[in-house]
Amino acid sequence: QLFLDDTKVKNFITCFKDVEFLTTFFKRLEPNRSGRYEAEFPFLSPCGRERNFLRCDDRPLVFTRLLPAAGERRLLSYCGGGERLAVPFQPESLAVSPENGRLYHPAPAKAGGVGLVRSALAFEWSPLFEYGRGPAQPPTHFIWEGRRYRLTEELLPLLRAADGP
Repeated sequence: QLFLDDTKVKNFITCFKDVEFLTTFFKRLEPNRSGRYEAEFPFLSPCGRERNFLRCDDRPLVFTRLLPAAGERRLLSYCGGGERLAVPFQPESLAVSPENGRLYHPAPAKAGGVGLVRSALAFEWSPLFEYGRGPAQPPTHFIWEGRRYRLTEELLPLLRAADGP
């Protein structure tokens, strides 16, 4: 959910919901290399001469919904944008962070290449993971639509790089 920075109560009522605005905002999202507020707001979304600065608790892109099949691959939608903000679902590329236990999926490179999977969706998928190295380690496989995918862990270096030294 996206809020104005000074919003006191952050909930569904006070967040931005206009799909057109959310699509424009998140398609333009990029790391903040403007020289202004970079520590406080690590991302920005330019709109003409205006600069919309963004901070987040984890990742700026949050995958919220798996869309119904519309072809070969299903789409994973992010940030409330429906089909306008979606990437092909890549079950083999799901990654659980060993540091925080959160689930991640590949995202557009411009926004950092990795997005957080919404807690409700991660919980729904949790029985589909297999833990080949034991329950205290991240999962090794994901069972999706009758197929067993070996998890690539390709996102882990991106997660560690974003966490810093």
